[in-house]
Amino acid sequence: MNNFRLLILTGTVLVLLAVLPVSVNAQTDSERIEDLKNQIELLEAQADQYRNGIASERAKAASLQQEINVIKKEIQSLETQIVLTDKKIGKTELEITGVSNNISSTEININRQKESIGRLLLFLNQRDSENLIALLMKNDSFSEFFRQEQYAENISTQLVSLIGELKQVKEKLADDRADLEQYQGQLEQLNQEREAKKVSLAGVKSGRDTLLKRTKGQEAEYQRMLAEVEKKKTEFFTELQQLENKVIAGGLYIVRVTAPKVPPKGKIFQWPEDGYVITQGYGCTKYSKYCSPRGPYGTAGHNGIDMTSGRGTPIKSIGDGTVIANGTNDGFGNWVAIQHTNDLVSVYGHMSSFTSRAIVGTALGVGEAIGYEGSTGNSTGSHLHLSLYKDFFTYKNEKKNQLYFNYFEGSINPANYL
Repeated sequence: MNNFRLLILTGTVLVLLAVLPVSVNAQTDSERIEDLKNQIELLEAQADQYRNGIASERAKAASLQQEINVIKKEIQSLETQIVLTDKKIGKTELEITGVSNNISSTEININRQKESIGRLLLFLNQRDSENLIALLMKNDSFSEFFRQEQYAENISTQLVSLIGELKQVKEKLADDRADLEQYQGQLEQLNQEREAKKVSLAGVKSGRDTLLKRTKGQEAEYQRMLAEVEKKKTEFFTELQQLENKVIAGGLYIVRVTAPKVPPKGKIFQWPEDGYVITQGYGCTKYSKYCSPRGPYGTAGHNGIDMTSGRGTPIKSIGDGTVIANGTNDGFGNWVAIQHTNDLVSVYGHMSSFTSRAIVGTALGVGEAIGYEGSTGNSTGSHLHLSLYKDFFTYKNEKKNQLYFNYFEGSINPANYL
């Protein structure tokens, strides 16, 4: 009698002989299961760090790429401005050349007028040196003499006036040339500054390109490390499933409940929380990477649905039933298992605490509170994990004195019955 323990569950179709003489090998398997669970949790935490690293590196890469694009546009703008300024410098050089040519023409014209005035002054001087009788002898009449004299005076006055005007034109042209030369100097200085800025921006861009390349390389390294972690998690999870199957095969469980049949889909249960928000569904979810070998659960999916109504929200039994197990473990934190009248078993995980109705053997009515929403166990935030099983069993980790239940095998989608 000391080697057997009989557990009778009200309404339970299957009554189990729970603890047979446990061999050393069985204890080793149980400890191995616990070790694997612990390693999976550590790997999940490590994988989250790598995912955060990837997200961070991607954000850095995006920011760097944006900076590089801005710098490229600035360089392109500077190049356009430099080309435009070069054209303005060329235009100014042509204008300076034109003004210089005009100045040269004006100087030539001034010199010619000066020569004409010189000849006229020489003529007048020669005329003044001759006596009046000699001058009259050279002209046919007095009127011709006086006409020539008047003409010479008019020409002299006009030439003097023209020279004055030409000097003003020359001075104006010289001022224009000085202004154009100053403008040309300013344009050349502007282009020198733009060229220097362009060189500086090119250096900044080169540095950003190098940093972007390094950042993308770091992201690739995070991706590689994440792939290795997820591969290890998959391997451990696969081994864990094999050991759980071994527990079933060897009868090394404390409680096992198997429903005689799975009811058709329908609203036979109530939701365990009011005002809930679903954060993860059942089975091959996006987080599980759709049950790919690289997913966090291996080829298995998520064994329930996650929801939240806020920390401290009462968690209620989804249907009439009896509490058949409860406990606290590193994976699901505070959890309770309820066997319902149709022999399906609902499990509620990550609760902050239990109510007095969560004691094993307590008969519950639908909607009775068994605990409060929390974030115990392997959880990243306050929520309720709800699982539903057609085949449910528990086994104990003697080393940590924690009670565990099977993960995915035997579970069904709770949403099909809520």
